[in-house]
Amino acid sequence: MMSQTQWPLSVRNLCKTYPEFRLENLSFDLRPGLITGFIGRNGAGKTTTLNTLLSFVKPDSGDVSFSGLSFAEHEQEIRKKIGFVSAGMTYYTRKPLRVITGVTRQFYPDWEQETYEKYMRFFQLSGDKTPAELSNGMKIKYALALALSHGADLFLLDEPTSGLDPISREELVEIFLNLKEEGKTILFSTHITSDLEKCADRILFIRQGRLMADEALDTFREAWRIAEVSGAIPPELQAVSRGACRVRDGYTVLLPKEQASGTDTREATLEEIMIHLEKEAEEA
Repeated sequence: MMSQTQWPLSVRNLCKTYPEFRLENLSFDLRPGLITGFIGRNGAGKTTTLNTLLSFVKPDSGDVSFSGLSFAEHEQEIRKKIGFVSAGMTYYTRKPLRVITGVTRQFYPDWEQETYEKYMRFFQLSGDKTPAELSNGMKIKYALALALSHGADLFLLDEPTSGLDPISREELVEIFLNLKEEGKTILFSTHITSDLEKCADRILFIRQGRLMADEALDTFREAWRIAEVSGAIPPELQAVSRGACRVRDGYTVLLPKEQASGTDTREATLEEIMIHLEKEAEEA
């Protein structure tokens, strides 16, 4: 078993309080060479967590280490080995991308110009364009081109497929799988859970600032079943339901697998599990 100090990312008791939200005692480790999906509804704390890991937002308490190194004590060294992409990233809107890239590459001694040019061609991006001329999806592609070009070992990606068309999302999933084959580690926050089902090994599920699940994707999915009900939900299903959603002819009901025997059920998708558990929390 790998010791805690060797995890690419180790988080212990991370807390951050806002007037109407609290990130509460968040603890998890990223396994090396795996893709971990970070799921939860908007406002659950995904972006706050990622911003806090890199001190874009100062945590109230908690410890964050990268390969055993404290971020607070080794910030510059760690940042060089992390590829970070956020849907909310901003650039100088009127500066050409080639100028922004020229400034960015100065911070990374392991900058790989050939890799950068490869991804710029792949994403059909021109260095003469400015961020003001790019769609939100193309801005994300540019951020990815930068993040993928400086020899990072760990990628922290906040909604990297947001605003992309299905074909572009499929291309990114393939890139992530290629990075995994190279031994890279990825934390991938998204609300598009179908992307995670194609590539993720593990799942972190956050709800209202608390970590509700941290396990292998297959294990997480196999723990649940979906019952499809026409009309009203029978009392025996209501008693074991972990959330119900209206559909055209009735309801879908989420059931723990061990309580689904004797009931006609099917496999649950990652999206269905998340939505039904959120519905349960709303109704509690």
